[in-house]
Amino acid sequence: MIGTVIKYDKDNIDTDVIIPGMYLKIHDYAELATHAMEGLDSDFHSKIKSGGSIIVAGKNFGCGSSREHAPIALSHSGIHAVLAVSFARIFYRNCVDGAFLLPIEIKSIDFASISDRDVLKIDIENNVVKNVTKNSEYKTRPFAPLIAKIIKAGGLFKFNLKDWDENDANSV
Repeated sequence: MIGTVIKYDKDNIDTDVIIPGMYLKIHDYAELATHAMEGLDSDFHSKIKSGGSIIVAGKNFGCGSSREHAPIALSHSGIHAVLAVSFARIFYRNCVDGAFLLPIEIKSIDFASISDRDVLKIDIENNVVKNVTKNSEYKTRPFAPLIAKIIKAGGLFKFNLKDWDENDANSV
């Protein structure tokens, strides 16, 4: 996965700015995406590059209410992953469970060295992010084994179906 960075040099980006509450009754994902980041960045959509973009942010990304709409709006806007120093756990789970986008945790020092518009290449199998622009690499926090299995399956529903089909529910 490769993408161009949209960096927010701040902590505590909450779900109210990722997708403001007034849009939570929208069920069309494409329409929902038109309002992504509206509460924080009015130029957000002009920053998204064809082929995909990656948000880079500080600590506690996705805090606030537990709305699943937040990762849906970001993914349907063209965001493939969010790299952050830490995530609110419910946002993290919503990203993984719905297979909307990858939540990848990075170190604070790596967050500081990534710049807006850098091109990053993510290798989740080896827990590495290569900064193509700066010719440097960052180790990422590995996904927990169960999370890695859910991501590999394509989300929680597909993981459960696979598990059900294989009659292997106790192996997790």
